[in-house]
Amino acid sequence: MSDILIGTLCSGSKGNCTLVKYRNSAILIDAGRSTKYIKSALDSVGLAPEDINAIFLTHSHSDHTSALKVWCSHYHTPVHASAAVCDDVMNKCGEVLVSHPIFFEERVGDILVKSFPTDHDVFGSVGYRIEAGDVVLGVATDLGHITEHVKSGLCGCRAAVIESNHDVDMLLRGPYPPELKQRILSRFGHLSNESGAEFARFLADNGAEKLMLAHLSEINNTPELARKASVSALGEVLDRIELAVAEPAEPVLFSI
Repeated sequence: MSDILIGTLCSGSKGNCTLVKYRNSAILIDAGRSTKYIKSALDSVGLAPEDINAIFLTHSHSDHTSALKVWCSHYHTPVHASAAVCDDVMNKCGEVLVSHPIFFEERVGDILVKSFPTDHDVFGSVGYRIEAGDVVLGVATDLGHITEHVKSGLCGCRAAVIESNHDVDMLLRGPYPPELKQRILSRFGHLSNESGAEFARFLADNGAEKLMLAHLSEINNTPELARKASVSALGEVLDRIELAVAEPAEPVLFSI
């Protein structure tokens, strides 16, 4: 197995969980879906719950935290989050919850995790910049828009998991009520394929070699549309980029 693994165990409205492994250390970013699912996904890549050294939360929405209560009752894995997120999920994690300010860094074995704030419609949401030896990795989804904090947080990452949530036309024509459409399209909602593609190009121009499009809406997007937008934006640099699209209920991992 490669020294470094990064990618999604599940991704989308039904649950989100990202794995980062380096040497003998492994962390999860978010724990949505269910403990049973995450255990099965880990097993499929040769890992067990006991191999996870820590969980880092991006924010408190249920599609990122729904597995926590059962997981923490069985495995007592330390759970790290910003103070506002800790307040929201305290009853799910108990004494294993580790509260941090918005900006923090924490070493977990061989992995150094640094947070940066993101603009989403919940207090305390963050993305993560992860150092695995001399390799920098990044995870940032649930973004209303790309802020300078997000740009600096992921600039220089060799591999990153980023959001490509919706196709704007599908969303506008789709079944969601107007207030939900407005929320998704707002500066505190989710990135469209076009915005995600623009960010993918920024990262590619600043050293990224592997990019994963994540948190796709199953109602307002398709993998083909998300990929098409990023392929168009990447243009002439596509031949040096490994581009992947996360699956809603199947691990998709990069090896480095």
